[in-house]
Amino acid sequence: MFKRSLPLPDAGTETFFLWGPRQAGKSTLLREHYPDARWIDLLKSDEFRRYLTNPEYLRQEIEAEGFDRSRQVVVDEIQKVPALLDEVHWLMENRGVSFALCGSSATKVKRGAANLLGGRAIRYELLGITARELTDDFDLTRLLNTGYLPRIYQAPRSVRLLDAYINDYLVQEVAAEGVVRKLPAFSRFLDAASLSDGEVVNVSNIAAECGVSQHTAKNYFQVLVDMLLARWVPSYRSRPKRRVIQAPKFYFADVGIVNRLARRGPLASGSELYGKAFENWVCHELSAWLSYRDFDGGLSYWRLAGGTEVDFIVGNMLLAVEAKASPNIGSRHLRGLRSVIRDHPSLKRRVIVCLEARPRRTRDGIDILPAADFVRQLWDDRLVSPLVRPPY
Repeated sequence: MFKRSLPLPDAGTETFFLWGPRQAGKSTLLREHYPDARWIDLLKSDEFRRYLTNPEYLRQEIEAEGFDRSRQVVVDEIQKVPALLDEVHWLMENRGVSFALCGSSATKVKRGAANLLGGRAIRYELLGITARELTDDFDLTRLLNTGYLPRIYQAPRSVRLLDAYINDYLVQEVAAEGVVRKLPAFSRFLDAASLSDGEVVNVSNIAAECGVSQHTAKNYFQVLVDMLLARWVPSYRSRPKRRVIQAPKFYFADVGIVNRLARRGPLASGSELYGKAFENWVCHELSAWLSYRDFDGGLSYWRLAGGTEVDFIVGNMLLAVEAKASPNIGSRHLRGLRSVIRDHPSLKRRVIVCLEARPRRTRDGIDILPAADFVRQLWDDRLVSPLVRPPY
């Protein structure tokens, strides 16, 4: 059992959506945080059919109970019955009931123009397990091989669980939600997209490989983003002095899925594929920190047209991070971090995350951090402090 880093509000104080990929641990987190909650589980076929046919039963049952406002009502897999959101809205406004609305995909909710509660509900997102949450169980090589889903990370036969997750969730869940018409083409797309993890995507090449139009391929990428299985990292483009690449980079939210789709096999330190997985992990840790700290700024990357690059930029040049799975960092690894500060001299801090044994700092102020030190400083808010939001 892991203590998750996502802070949730006290029971009875706030209505919110909690999104996250299947098996990220959303239900477990909610049960731990709200042990006395009234629970509606739409994965149960009887409850699903009941509320699908009669969504007003939710309002009628809570009215009949004389519900205690200090408790939370949890609706698990809310995307399965979007019509319940109208009843949730009414109960919030007229009875002061607080809901935790949990789901693994916002696709059906968005497509069906469901009631998103008019901005009255906060959005939280639970990502896969982080190194800080693993504490003493943190094993970088294992994490890069299994991915960030807690159950799969802990499983003795993680490969079979990953295969089942891909076949039963990535493909069949897409079919169940009706967002993809041709499953064989989408399955080919998944294989092709996995080879673009951490890269600027050539949509036309992927479309041709899958036998679909560019428009369809773009929609497939959006499906993965809506299902919280992938993210785009945009290019940093604020007042560039030199020509920079402007297309976004694409990252799967779980490196274990990438490994199986791309048929990478076991990853060992020192290999090129280990380095690609390492970059995905750094993206995952930074994304989780930004989300859980409610950071008022995003994640981007910086690349010159000539190819010089920095993997990640946090906020408005508050932090530049390069990911290199090398035990010996030399000048060639630091080229991007030394170049970016010439265009952006206000850059606060430069860090390279690596596999060296001890942290050190170069003469020109670049911090070379082993993976464990990077995690420690990031989650202790020592790499960059969360921006304090105004109280209004």
